[in-house]
Amino acid sequence: MTDLIPALPQPRIPVAGGGTFPVHRIYCVGRNFADHAREMGAAVPAAAERGQPMFFMKPADAIVVGDAPVPYPTSTSDLHHEVELVVALGKDAPAGVLATEQAMALVLAYGVGLDLTRRDLQAAAKAKGGPWDIAKGFDHSAPVSTLVLASEVPDLASLELSLEINGQLRQKSTLDQMIWNVPDILHELSKLYALRAGDLIFMGTPAGVAALQPGDRFSARLGKVAQRDGLIA
Repeated sequence: MTDLIPALPQPRIPVAGGGTFPVHRIYCVGRNFADHAREMGAAVPAAAERGQPMFFMKPADAIVVGDAPVPYPTSTSDLHHEVELVVALGKDAPAGVLATEQAMALVLAYGVGLDLTRRDLQAAAKAKGGPWDIAKGFDHSAPVSTLVLASEVPDLASLELSLEINGQLRQKSTLDQMIWNVPDILHELSKLYALRAGDLIFMGTPAGVAALQPGDRFSARLGKVAQRDGLIA
């Protein structure tokens, strides 16, 4: 069957050592660090009463790769940064709910990224009790680093996640502070979606989220494993 319009290219992320990662979907985890949940005014349950994580999505073509500048988005005057661990899946999940013991076998690579947020639009949506997709899933809202194969990352939980803006540290935490770790999140996502090779998961951000301005330079790091530097244009 002939396409009636030209097909758009599939978004791809470079992988250290060669090759690219074609992106299928981008899942994001909300309030996965207790300190960030508190700064956003949300209650933080005890570890034994975590409940279910909060998910939202971004379009696959929201990624911004390499050292490409990130355009300041339209319809906002309050763009916020949220630095996050990015998990890249290299295998489809089996049918049904994924056991936590099987989850890490799906992971191909890791990176670091920014979940950019139009905070004023999010606040307005929250005040009306409505969805806040437009605050999260907009064009260029997911700058991401080159991915690094999971086999090169032996101790993920000990890695430090950090973000500098114009040389000043804004966010920092180790990954062992996440409320839900990678197997937990993949297990919970599998209850809702068929996880596929090509999926990305943005794992949530620590405290310190704040506004960005055009001309700001950012440097997001996942320990010594991955780094994404860029400019808000």
